[in-house]
Amino acid sequence: MNSARLPVTRWPAGETGTADSTDNLAIEEPMEIRVSGRSVAVTMRTPGHDRELAAGFLLTEGLIRQASDVLDILMCRDLPEGQTGNVVDALLAPDVAVDFARLTRHVFSSSSCGLCGKATIDAVAHNFLPAASGPQFTPAFLATLPGRLRAAQPGFAATGGLHASALFNSAGELLCLREDVGRHNALDKVLGWALLESRLPLRDTVLLVSGRVSFELVQKTLAAGLPLIAGIGAPSTLAVECARRGNLTLVGFLRAERFNVYCGAERVRGA
Repeated sequence: MNSARLPVTRWPAGETGTADSTDNLAIEEPMEIRVSGRSVAVTMRTPGHDRELAAGFLLTEGLIRQASDVLDILMCRDLPEGQTGNVVDALLAPDVAVDFARLTRHVFSSSSCGLCGKATIDAVAHNFLPAASGPQFTPAFLATLPGRLRAAQPGFAATGGLHASALFNSAGELLCLREDVGRHNALDKVLGWALLESRLPLRDTVLLVSGRVSFELVQKTLAAGLPLIAGIGAPSTLAVECARRGNLTLVGFLRAERFNVYCGAERVRGA
């Protein structure tokens, strides 16, 4: 359940004036992420796939690199009333040295911006490996992805208030799609799924996000070893700079009939 119906007064409502009704809204609740009992972050998210969200967060913050680094991710049960289901604790393998100083996110992060609470650009620029060379994708292939993304977004269809991130393989098959009020949370859920399924690095897949492409989304893409990130919206200058440094292909304004390649055009045949 990622939405709830709430009362709403609609305007205009014709000759009779306003009309009392209900509207479907995306759910937003806080989730605390712990590592071995130690709180490391609180993020505002849409409930669902919380283990994946925690795994993806730890991956993109540089605390873990692979599925074997995680023994389990547990939903904490013995909590005060109202908190149950909103606290997860990641238990890491004994040989994983946790450098809590790597965490550059403040204790609280809003759903709208993963960079809120980050101290400086130097603090957020994690040293992830550049994307490997290849593979290539045709413009016709890329043009099919927005329609497939939209068709697989039930939460957005119901509420109009959820971002989405999706992984597609080189044949255009949808591997994983997650929705969330926070675009960085949606991507963390997808990458957490890939990590827990031991699919990293994602060298032969394409990532599509439903909105704009920010610097942090590019950083997260590099953490998973993806070769290409595409957005329905525009990228930022810092996102393009980060993608170029990381040998990543960045596509913006992706539509069925057109798109822009901002860097890494060698992966788009015919670009």
